[in-house]
Amino acid sequence: MSSSITIELEPKSIASCEPPEELKFLGHTLQHQVDVFEKSRDHDIIMDLAPTGTGKTKASLSVLLHNHDRSAIYIAPTNALVEQQTEAAKQFVKDAGLNHFVIAASAKEVRAWSNDRVGSRPGEKIYNLLRNPAIFFPELEEYRPILLVTNPDLFYYATFFCYNRLDRVNLASSFYNQFATVIIDEFHLYNSKQLVSLFFYLSFSKVFKFFDDGRKIVLLTATPEKVCELALIKLESQGVKIAKIGGEEITDKMLPSQTSVNLEIRPQSDRDVLLDEIANEVAERFNKHPDRNGAIILDSLDHINRLKDRLRQKGLNNFSGRITGAIKDKRDRKESAQLPIILATSTVDVGFNFERNIDLDRQNLDWLIFSVRDRAAFWQRIGRVGRVLGKTKTNIPSDAIAYLPEAAWEQGIADLNCNGGRSALWQKLEELPCLEKPFLQFYWQSEAFLEIARPLLEIEEKLENLPEANLIPQLFETMRSVLGGKRTWAERRYRMIVLRASEQIARENSPKAIQEKWRHIKGGSAFIKKFLQTQHPEKYNELEAGSVTIGEWEKEFQEYEDAATELKEFAEFWSKSYAPLFQFREGLFENLRISDPHNLILDFSEETDIDPIHLLRHYEFDSRGSEIEITKRANPPYTISFSWRFHGSRQDFLQTQINKLTVLKNCKIQRTLDCNIRPTPLLKSLEKDLLSGVIICPIASHVAYFKLRKMGIMSYPITVKGNDFEKEYAFLPALSGILTAAMAGVKIRLMDEENFWIA
Repeated sequence: MSSSITIELEPKSIASCEPPEELKFLGHTLQHQVDVFEKSRDHDIIMDLAPTGTGKTKASLSVLLHNHDRSAIYIAPTNALVEQQTEAAKQFVKDAGLNHFVIAASAKEVRAWSNDRVGSRPGEKIYNLLRNPAIFFPELEEYRPILLVTNPDLFYYATFFCYNRLDRVNLASSFYNQFATVIIDEFHLYNSKQLVSLFFYLSFSKVFKFFDDGRKIVLLTATPEKVCELALIKLESQGVKIAKIGGEEITDKMLPSQTSVNLEIRPQSDRDVLLDEIANEVAERFNKHPDRNGAIILDSLDHINRLKDRLRQKGLNNFSGRITGAIKDKRDRKESAQLPIILATSTVDVGFNFERNIDLDRQNLDWLIFSVRDRAAFWQRIGRVGRVLGKTKTNIPSDAIAYLPEAAWEQGIADLNCNGGRSALWQKLEELPCLEKPFLQFYWQSEAFLEIARPLLEIEEKLENLPEANLIPQLFETMRSVLGGKRTWAERRYRMIVLRASEQIARENSPKAIQEKWRHIKGGSAFIKKFLQTQHPEKYNELEAGSVTIGEWEKEFQEYEDAATELKEFAEFWSKSYAPLFQFREGLFENLRISDPHNLILDFSEETDIDPIHLLRHYEFDSRGSEIEITKRANPPYTISFSWRFHGSRQDFLQTQINKLTVLKNCKIQRTLDCNIRPTPLLKSLEKDLLSGVIICPIASHVAYFKLRKMGIMSYPITVKGNDFEKEYAFLPALSGILTAAMAGVKIRLMDEENFWIA
């Protein structure tokens, strides 16, 4: 067993300064806030890297003053932060005397906007709001610039033309053209897909000369990712003016921002050992110092809920409250934040300040226990404890215990200079591969990067016969140089044409509808070629040889229903095969509404929405129609597995299905405990006609399978029954699992045998 490490982290301070005339309304200002404002005068992109909890929001909003009569957008990574930053933006706009109309726009808010004035479609509503907010809010009386506060998902959907076909062009045009100031908050927390849309927007702004027209983009993070910094350096080399504000300058006007922290670093054990250890630690701390406040932040919702059980057994139920993604009600979260022991998931990593109704004169958190999977999470979480900016008592030390992966000891963390403070710890953590975010660069070089071809193709079509159409290849090359990858625009363009055609064909209700609308299907002939190449290679060879024309094949599908039926089925499979690459959430199913009368998940409310897989694995429940009531925690958890009937031999299966992005038809889901199937009616309602993912052999691909388990990435047992075999494999339905397998050396193929990843 690896031994723990103890190190004292010295107190931190941050520089303050007198504000320039334009920022006098802020009162006291910090140096990084003034630097952001000043640098944004003559820079395109401004990165504020000041420590967490030191006013980066105000710093970013100050950039509005340079474009005071033009609209802006503020992107926050969670809906809870969208709400919080909307209020902060309203206050800033009021204090600064700006005329912006500030409004939050998450899916929930957009649904709540009136349907009476402009229609009910979400994209239609957002577009009309941006065009003139007085349409929705007649009390405004006149046009005012918008400050739209939204999340990365809505930003992606708008800029990547993913809204309803009636709205997506107008909405994308608004997002690309209308915003003079763009603020990206906590961008280190963005996943690969969200970062792609961000860098696409940055590259678009450069290539289409929006920076020349005064557009300012502000990036906020205390913990930038290396690959993102490298990408920005490449963008800078192409003429984009980028300013980095560190926030760590030493001046003669320093203010205490964080106390000293006595940090113990421990290896993360198996679940029960870990939770018992944490529960004993919490009970001991509370019994010794009940007046001190602390928190536990773990990455697993199940771990937090099981820890709550242990604290309840130790008599600490009334002194501990949970703040997790499953707790939606803001009042419940606020209530939990008043308790001396807070149990939280990564929900609190973003914009949650552990504020209390009674304002303390010292830090809000005296101690913190947390687990980490990557460096960014480590520094974000250690920055939560001992915050004293604006407090009168700043010299009371804080305590922290960090649980790191066991691999950290294998990679040399025991060599840490324990007398070297924060700088020594930073340097050592930078050396540990196990704390890297593994997917960013790999994602950009995989087939998932095809997604940038969608907005490129849409923009190209709108610019047809215009001089600006020549900028599309340039924009692609900019993205490729910034993020990497070897595929060409011609390759990506053709593949997106095929994919888009497959999506359109798959959406049609019947083969007859396809025949009637064929001439309106963009890329239909390209899709026929892909169909023949994949399903009928001999006929594809005839087409390539000129023995038959593509026009003759199009006529075939328009005249014969059985041919159109086969084409539609292939379109459904082809488009569905890309679902794991393009979907936003890793979950297999939509969340379910449950009631929790026994407080197994919730502390105050009785209802919430949770992931069905989490429900099936970790709880016993009663299901009556759409009503689901959890009754107790499953101990041990259930195993979720799949079964699939393959109509062919074992040899056929190995050649056509293994290590391939494929689509399973009529795949069944099972819930088992100790190899015994537990009948669960809920499963029937969850099953899908088509389920996409990758099947690997745990033995042949043992390196990848071991890495999946070690990283805690979900793979599911799947029993495949063929004509002459029945065997258990591992099924990867989510992008994280597919990327991990590919990174571990599994050569994953696409449906047409192309490689998933090209270095």
